[in-house]
Amino acid sequence: MSQLASRLDGIGEYYFSSKLREIAQLNEAGHKVINLGIGSPDLPPHPAVVETLYQEASKPNTHAYQPYKGSPVFLKAVADWYKQWYSVEVDPSAEVLPLIGSKEGIVHICMTYLDKGDAALVPNPGYPTYAAAVKLSGATVIDFKLTAENDFHPDLKSLKAQVDEHHAKKEGRVKLLFLNYPHMPTGQQPQPAVLKALIEFAKAENIIIIHDNPYSFVLNDHPTSLLSLDPAKQVVIELNSLSKSHNMAGWRVGMVVASAARIGEIIRFKSNMDSGMFLPVQMAAAKALSLGKEWYEELNVVYRERKKRALQLLDMLGCVYSPDQVGMFVWAKVPSSHASGFALSDEILAKAKVFLTPGGIFGNAGDGYVRISLCSRKEVFEEAIERIKVNIIS
Repeated sequence: MSQLASRLDGIGEYYFSSKLREIAQLNEAGHKVINLGIGSPDLPPHPAVVETLYQEASKPNTHAYQPYKGSPVFLKAVADWYKQWYSVEVDPSAEVLPLIGSKEGIVHICMTYLDKGDAALVPNPGYPTYAAAVKLSGATVIDFKLTAENDFHPDLKSLKAQVDEHHAKKEGRVKLLFLNYPHMPTGQQPQPAVLKALIEFAKAENIIIIHDNPYSFVLNDHPTSLLSLDPAKQVVIELNSLSKSHNMAGWRVGMVVASAARIGEIIRFKSNMDSGMFLPVQMAAAKALSLGKEWYEELNVVYRERKKRALQLLDMLGCVYSPDQVGMFVWAKVPSSHASGFALSDEILAKAKVFLTPGGIFGNAGDGYVRISLCSRKEVFEEAIERIKVNIIS
């Protein structure tokens, strides 16, 4: 019998991978489960983006391997997008690296910078891939709690204590700090004063901040980049993506924006893992990044209508939430009648065949919460509300 690599110790199958299989089994048994859990946009990209993909893929000379650092057209589109929407200057030839989705970028960055004995600070609650990627690199996860009382932002004093504690072991350094604002899963907007202090902390401790920024345009009138607070790109590496902002999740288009030195370091690992992105996809992505304000406004009209129904559903369940959340999810505290988000999620799935994500999958600080995705039509939300009314409330 072959033995699994030790790097997989403590790493299970991704939660949504196994949960989708369970939901598929329920559907095969005749149940029509309404899935309000996963943030996979159900809306299409702009027609011009699809047309660009078709036109470029129809050309006979666009199917070869591509440069690892990306097409100049796509790189310039990223730089123009950052300048227009985030007021951040980016050198397209040196400070952008295309990714096959930002999820792979998280792994590439961890494998580039972390060794056994090193550590990375990871938010709790937060995107599970951060911790998984750190573990796969052989490094240690130091999770820092985010609480509603602190507006789901890190406590700098606690972070400092955690870093000092790790360094006292003299096994390795704390090298990375993961941040994500607008925050997933809580929908918290960035607080510039707190983030400026975190950047100064990172400079003093020689820590690289990895800022994951895929939600800045969804239900948010003021998209921001953490690089606006670190324009020289001294300590911030930013991951971004077209998955949510342009309805292109399945296209797997993302990017790293960082200093030229950092891009050069990351590509040393990445270029040994994959080849360049399909050129027609890059050209279509460049078209997507050139879309005007009306694209985001039209998208958010749809999400606002869905959010109203998501809040109606949560009100029925007795959940408590902040109405000011942004992004494509709603995060809510479960009522005292349920021990955890898992308990509430399981009950709703069993009785009403509606799936809500339990907050505990994002870390134990999320145990008392559930998360609803806004990636379903309003008619689907209305049916989910009716099912819960009939099977749970009455």
